[in-house]
Amino acid sequence: MTQFDKSKLPSRHVTEGPERAPHRSYLYAMGLSDTEIHQPLVGVATCWNEAAPCNIALSRQAQAVKMGVKEAHGTPREFTTITVTDGIAMGHEGMRSSLASREAIADTVELTMRGHCYDAVVGLAGCDKSLPGMMMAMVRLNTPSVFIYGGSILPGKAPQVDEIPEDFRTRDLTVQDMFEAVGRHQNHEMSDKALDMLERVACPSSGACGGQFTANTMACVSEAIGLALLNSSGMPAPYESRDQYGEASGRAVMNLIEKNIRARDVVTRKSLENAARVVACTGGSTNAGLHLPAIAHEAGIDFFLEDVCDIFRDTPYFVDLKPGGAYVAKDLFDAGGIPVVMKELRKAGLIHEDCITASGRTIGEELDTVEREADGRVIYPISAPLTKTGGVVGLKGNLAPEGAIVKVAGIPTQEQRFVGPARVFECEEDAFEAVKQREYAEGEVIVIRNEGPAGGPGMREMLSTTAALSGQGMGKKVALITDGRFSGATRGFCVGHVGPEAAHCGPIALLKNGDIITIDATTGEISVDLSDEELEKRKADWKGPRDTIYASGALWKYAQQVGATYKGAVTHPGGDREKHVYMDL
Repeated sequence: MTQFDKSKLPSRHVTEGPERAPHRSYLYAMGLSDTEIHQPLVGVATCWNEAAPCNIALSRQAQAVKMGVKEAHGTPREFTTITVTDGIAMGHEGMRSSLASREAIADTVELTMRGHCYDAVVGLAGCDKSLPGMMMAMVRLNTPSVFIYGGSILPGKAPQVDEIPEDFRTRDLTVQDMFEAVGRHQNHEMSDKALDMLERVACPSSGACGGQFTANTMACVSEAIGLALLNSSGMPAPYESRDQYGEASGRAVMNLIEKNIRARDVVTRKSLENAARVVACTGGSTNAGLHLPAIAHEAGIDFFLEDVCDIFRDTPYFVDLKPGGAYVAKDLFDAGGIPVVMKELRKAGLIHEDCITASGRTIGEELDTVEREADGRVIYPISAPLTKTGGVVGLKGNLAPEGAIVKVAGIPTQEQRFVGPARVFECEEDAFEAVKQREYAEGEVIVIRNEGPAGGPGMREMLSTTAALSGQGMGKKVALITDGRFSGATRGFCVGHVGPEAAHCGPIALLKNGDIITIDATTGEISVDLSDEELEKRKADWKGPRDTIYASGALWKYAQQVGATYKGAVTHPGGDREKHVYMDL
């Protein structure tokens, strides 16, 4: 049995010495034994709630984690934090809460850990912002940490009836298909009855969205960055085999305590680069360009949008996942998951193998144990990729001096350049209404501004609008740019994260209808055909940021504190400025 020296662990402030008798009395009140009190206390943090299927299985999985911690002679203490689930929040005012919830998750996990002096954390998360939020807390606290994803949803299947369009009947369904079905319905290409049938079968189980949208993208990141056990993110949420990974994660965190391996030993510049490689080669969500810099920020590492995009540019895209491709998360798991993907990257010398992981072993040592090879269907060999460069591309130019990002997975190279006149909207609702009414023209660049982190506030995702365009068959006939975000489920030529945002008088604030915009994903350009002098003149005439209804409360506070998008839209100074490490207090 491992004997842990509590004299150097945070929980000594709660459990050791005569003066801690009142604290121990609370622990006895919950049925803990003397032995359990004097073992390391491990926070088991979950985002369980009844908001959406992505979170509903986390409580069960937490019990498995606790068993693993106990097996390895630790004392687990379960606690929960919030989530805002994008599938529910999408397309209305609720989406403003989404990105701000990432900071709230990181903050509440930090405060709970600090307040109760826990020695380590196993974090379970299921939906988009809860994954980076949990990882940010781990790196901020710099405790021994293991992350575990709650798992993806099973794919839906449409009834084989003529009422439903054939392309919906012949593919696996995800929530993305429901947003696109709304566009079809508005276009009178789908009946009320067909829409009703589809919504009842598209999401058939617990788990997060099944495509390579933000949740699965960040789940892949958790393995690639080393905070999660390799292959732990793959199996769908309903699979009982998830519990085995839960137990293994509980045991793993006790091993990390014993060896004093902390989150920042795992999350380094090299491991962040590994994570960006995996996002690129899987055609992952553009939101990774926001979350990787935010995780890096907690460690005091400058790893900004441009750094992420540099890696995207020279990484082949070879995993055929929705929304750009054909398959869902379950298919990736069946093909061998992220271990096989990283093994392919290693063949091309694109993985830093010396990065330490949650198992205590290096990525290289872990990959040495992987026997499976690319199946050529879901995971292509890296020598024969879908495209030579990553599925996500960074853009820069006089319209976005701080950068922007676009997902090109599934878009042929010849369609990755778009030049057209601007059609400007001051918020997403106005754009969505115009799309619904067909008040736009083929060849236009739809501009949605005032949706950035501060100006929104909250940097909403635009899935309703982009899905409606796809549903109308116009996804390839217009482009869309915004200082807000896109869902990982977005398809089409859609540019997000344009910075500086309109609220900070970025060039996007100065655009007028008819201005000619060029977007070129092959050269990395996003520009407007205006001289510097004209832009300066418009800047002088700018009336200031659009007023919002959020003049108090959490979103007001977020808008005051949030920083630039290219740095991850973070709200505090980060690891660079800290004067202590929690574990060493």
